[in-house]
Amino acid sequence: MSTTSDFERMLRGASLRVTAARVAVLSVVHRHPHADTDSILGLVRGMLGSVSHQAVYDVLRALTAAGLLRRIQPMGSVARYETRVGDNHHHLVCRSCGAIADVECAVGEAPCLTASDDNGFVLDEAEVIYWGVCPDCSSSPPLTPHR
Repeated sequence: MSTTSDFERMLRGASLRVTAARVAVLSVVHRHPHADTDSILGLVRGMLGSVSHQAVYDVLRALTAAGLLRRIQPMGSVARYETRVGDNHHHLVCRSCGAIADVECAVGEAPCLTASDDNGFVLDEAEVIYWGVCPDCSSSPPLTPHR
């Protein structure tokens, strides 16, 4: 588990000033991977007291730009953040409840991770999202309409 001093080191290593808001956001996202902005805001406020929505947005933007956070946004979902950066892991998303889980890099022949034509782009990442139903939702009885 990372500590405040670990987060301070990460910030300094990315040439970012250490602030209470930045440390709090890193701590929250580390403890709650795939959290959305509103959840992060609520948890940061629980740690620091009063902090503006804009301040949290600014911190998320700065930490993402510095490579300390990764922003993901599965189709139909709000942006979510995680501290697992620097690898090319993928995500599993539940179509029913929206739960998100990490999965290691895709293997095998399908899906194709090498573009058939890069159109002149210099590729550095492939983002894969697997969609399905999580274990909790698949073991729940289907909802029936009320009559």
